[in-house]
Amino acid sequence: MAEAAFHPPRRKRRVFETYEAPFPVDIGGKDFRICQAEIMNNNVIVRNPEDIEQLYNKGYFGKGILSRSRPVYSISDPSLVAKWQGANVNMPIITSRKYQRRVQWAKSILEAQGFDDSSVTKILENYTKPLELPVLEESGAEPLGNSCNTENTELPRQSSTAAGNVVAQSSENENEGCKKACLEGDAASDLVAPCEELEQGDTKEKAEVSCQTCGSVGCCGCKAEGSAEQQPCETVKTKERAPEYVLVQEEEEGSLCPEDDSTHTQGNLVKKEKLVCRRNPFRIFEYLQLSLEEAFFLVYALGCLSIYYDEEPLTVLKLWEVFSEVKPNFKTTYMAYHYFRSRGWVPKVGLKYGTDLLLYRKGPPFYHASPVCFAFQLLCPC
Repeated sequence: MAEAAFHPPRRKRRVFETYEAPFPVDIGGKDFRICQAEIMNNNVIVRNPEDIEQLYNKGYFGKGILSRSRPVYSISDPSLVAKWQGANVNMPIITSRKYQRRVQWAKSILEAQGFDDSSVTKILENYTKPLELPVLEESGAEPLGNSCNTENTELPRQSSTAAGNVVAQSSENENEGCKKACLEGDAASDLVAPCEELEQGDTKEKAEVSCQTCGSVGCCGCKAEGSAEQQPCETVKTKERAPEYVLVQEEEEGSLCPEDDSTHTQGNLVKKEKLVCRRNPFRIFEYLQLSLEEAFFLVYALGCLSIYYDEEPLTVLKLWEVFSEVKPNFKTTYMAYHYFRSRGWVPKVGLKYGTDLLLYRKGPPFYHASPVCFAFQLLCPC
């Protein structure tokens, strides 16, 4: 019978990040942070972006539900970002085809909620109409225009020119605070709002009503009174209900024009493109998914995580009962996870490789998985 050969961890050739800390806790105790998670469909999900960054950067706990490991999903198209790098805008840039796909998804959701075709069309037209945004012609330039023209908000560009050759169009000045109201949007037309809000009329009056607590325009979702534990959850829900603004690359009407002012050659025709600011009707959020062993370790061993179910925090004993019911061999796998974590390894779920745990030194960005771990429970014959 061949003996098992254990090799030292093999370091990755290309490492693009630095090692911060083995655990998401402060040794001095000054900046100790208790993150929040919730149980959804027998999974432990972290939704707060600050908690996601804290848990993953310090210890590499969990994985992004839309990414391979680090939660870095973005709706923006990297090729379009490089193409429009001359336009200094801090917003996602997507293609018109990708945007129309999300409009169709939002349409199917509204139809499933019982809205008729005319109401669905009216809601989507009002929600996806062009919006005004501050336009910067070059890096470090001042915003052009001070208006709120929701019909002709665009950054024109000719596809044959260089990436930095961006011409911004500005319209006449109308109202000073109109730009903020346009970017806030109508709370009643928000597609992530409940159906009762969508059925109510007079959306313009709702957009103009300001909150007495925070002074923001539209439905901010804040509450004047609330406990300190509920405020992070309310903040996350408010951010998820807030509209997401994207820049859609569209073709201008009659955009075919000769290149280099050659009006006689038809083969040199190019298309003019522009960026239009619109609201995203179908948002996709990336959460941090923790394994049951990772979640219990953060709660029991480190005390830096609080897990909720139906908006109620669960105790350590209750979590042990719930996780043991969801995963029959949870007791065995957690003992193995706790042992290797305390030894400095970073255990990860090894289901894809037919094992219980994969062990990483320092973390997945630095080393390849070394040995695989099978967890067995030894039963006493007596």
